[in-house]
Amino acid sequence: MSESQPEAESKPASEKRHKASAVEQRPQTPAQAWAALQAGNDRFVSGHPAHPNQSVEYRGELVGGQAPFATFFGCADSRVAAEVIFDQGLGDLFVVRTAGHVLGATALGSLEFGAVVLNIPLIVVLGHDSCGAVKAAMSAHETGTMPPGFMRELVERVTPSVMAAYRAGSSRPDEVEAEHVRHTVKLISERSQLLAQRIASGHVGIVGLTYALAEGRARKVASIGDVE
Repeated sequence: MSESQPEAESKPASEKRHKASAVEQRPQTPAQAWAALQAGNDRFVSGHPAHPNQSVEYRGELVGGQAPFATFFGCADSRVAAEVIFDQGLGDLFVVRTAGHVLGATALGSLEFGAVVLNIPLIVVLGHDSCGAVKAAMSAHETGTMPPGFMRELVERVTPSVMAAYRAGSSRPDEVEAEHVRHTVKLISERSQLLAQRIASGHVGIVGLTYALAEGRARKVASIGDVE
């Protein structure tokens, strides 16, 4: 009869320890999360991405749960993929996207879910140059002609940003896009009491970024909370 071998660790116990380890290792504060994203964008811009957390093994380890460290509320444009731009992997980012990052009840509820249920410390509003929604809103404001169907709703939601930028003497598309990011950051903090409470307590911060398509660089144009 062979000597008894030590029993292999049960799979549930292994998964629990891995999940706990993942939570401990991820950025825990808004400032740490923002620093990690800046480092990832630097790698992307330099052409030397690390492509973290994308292995077959890691994919399987995520089945038991997720612990993302940043929530992205960004434009749905196909050229603006947060996981690529910030060199992150599976389970790292909780992503909500609409055309022109137009904020509505379901998007706001998703942001609250990330902060309250998943305990994500940072919300990132991600706009970009050559944004079709912003261009459409600028055109509608200047010509008085609205697009058909539900696209009108998108334009109407972006128009306040267009008007605010024009009042401030900013009329270039990139200036209007930056104003729209700032406006969205402000709306998020004002419309959600749950998020406002977590921002006030220091548990959540918001960063507003504009992304340059050709350069690959994301630049901060607004922030709320302790993100530095």
